[in-house]
Amino acid sequence: MAHQGKVQLTYVIVAPPDQVKEGDRIFASHAPWMKSTHHRDGNKALLTYDVSKAPELSNSFDQNSAPTGNTVFVLSEVYETGAGVTDHFGQAASNWQDFPALVTWLGKCKVSGTPAASIFNSLW
Repeated sequence: MAHQGKVQLTYVIVAPPDQVKEGDRIFASHAPWMKSTHHRDGNKALLTYDVSKAPELSNSFDQNSAPTGNTVFVLSEVYETGAGVTDHFGQAASNWQDFPALVTWLGKCKVSGTPAASIFNSLW
């Protein structure tokens, strides 16, 4: 299903070696919380949820380059509209028990991303 016109939340989190276990723990808590609290229909609907993890490479355009020792976590969520993103952040702050731990962990990692980007290209 193509997602053109939908809204995507994406964060790339580079965790140093001593923070990988905490990242794993946080995302193990995040997925069931997302499943139990997020809308599946309507303008707040969560359409896709993905978290991936890989070693950070010294050259991100060369799969054969040496690893840096850090780990990259990629979080991607697609919502029907921006209302879903707004709802997501409101719920995270009010009812996800690990939200404070996430904030602390992110402070120990390198983070880049965007909370709400309009999807302009999408296939299938």
